[in-house]
Amino acid sequence: MSLAQFAPWHLETARAWLGQRERFAHAWLIHGTAGIGKLDFAAAAAASLLCEAPRQGLACGACPACAWVASGNHPDLRRIRPDALALEEGAEAAEAAEEGAEPAAGTGSKKAPSKEIRIDQIRSLESWFNTATHRGGWRVALIYPAQALNTVAANALLKVLEEPPANTVFLMVADAPDRLLPTLVSRCRRLPLAMPDAATALAWLQAQDVAQAADWLAAAGGAPLAARRLAAQADSPVPAWLSSLAQTLAAARATDVGTLAEALEKLPAAEWLDTLQRFFTDLNLAAHGAAVRYYPSLAQATEATARRAQPAQLAETGRWITRQRALAGHPLNAKLFAHAALQRVVLSCQG
Repeated sequence: MSLAQFAPWHLETARAWLGQRERFAHAWLIHGTAGIGKLDFAAAAAASLLCEAPRQGLACGACPACAWVASGNHPDLRRIRPDALALEEGAEAAEAAEEGAEPAAGTGSKKAPSKEIRIDQIRSLESWFNTATHRGGWRVALIYPAQALNTVAANALLKVLEEPPANTVFLMVADAPDRLLPTLVSRCRRLPLAMPDAATALAWLQAQDVAQAADWLAAAGGAPLAARRLAAQADSPVPAWLSSLAQTLAAARATDVGTLAEALEKLPAAEWLDTLQRFFTDLNLAAHGAAVRYYPSLAQATEATARRAQPAQLAETGRWITRQRALAGHPLNAKLFAHAALQRVVLSCQG
């Protein structure tokens, strides 16, 4: 592991914020658009709070505390996140157990890792709160994504924050505060993080050796870390199935919904629904004479489709796709789900 770093566009905010540590609040909600570096910010902030020789308020990277944080072994730092996310990050089984993960039920059976933060993970912190900090400094609990707290866990955390343990800072990371328990939000100071401007984000992506940086940045809605992640996971900023769909719609040709549905059923529903959401945002922008946002390489086809379609139908279908996002994780028939969505899309784009 390595020590987390603040994104360049958040450095000034970090220095100003961490410069107030003598009057630091016990709980912070770090929020902003997905993919701009909120988790990196929170992790770098945790390292800075635990650092024994901070420089301009930021972690020095050289003291024993920084070495422990970088190795994932600092006793005064706990990461609370869903088990599924911990596994994605490569967390060891011992760490999962330490943070309250439940054993699999039944001999030889395997339990799917939870996508929620559970109450036992919050309760597992009690003994940690009741011991002295390792070096007499801060104790930091990093909780992310905060919207993964289930209702019972959120209420348990709320009780902790009502009488916060001494020398402890809670750093919660969320995309949108309105998705959290309002009483929990009321117990935190809010720290909104800004999206970088396009030039800064593009320069950073190019420095990361991301090819087609501008197109990836557009596909990610201007969020540079999301753009880098997309570029690492996919072959093109515009999925082949979407390019085919857009060109067919623009030419007013019959769309082979069945073949497209076969392609989509192999993908996670959340992935292709997100893509359709972005495409319909572009269609709605084009319908009102505005420049497309997400897929500039499809601008000509998008504008041609938008000219022929009814704006009200495009807007309603865009809202419908957003509602389907709630079904993305349900055990539906993947091909039928994709087929129904594509039929709705095609009908709404006809004049």
